[in-house]
Amino acid sequence: MSVTETIETKLRAAFAPAEMELVDESDRHRGHSGYREGGESHFRLRMVSEAFAGQSRVERQRAVNRVLAEELAERVHALAMSLKAPGE
Repeated sequence: MSVTETIETKLRAAFAPAEMELVDESDRHRGHSGYREGGESHFRLRMVSEAFAGQSRVERQRAVNRVLAEELAERVHALAMSLKAPGE
């Protein structure tokens, strides 16, 4: 399973998002720190989930970081996040 597929699977299981878009932006970081040949090192995540209702931006990001701790420690160098509850 690719890193992208692993991330999507974990996020869907943890947050049951109403909307989710995960974009591999690794090619935009070629030559920068953390870039790996073959991509899957820099991502942009946009997700809407009821699980985020009542949480601050920091709480939401920490929740995603906990779910993806293994990927962030090993393969993923950067993850930009836009996390919202429905209606925001």
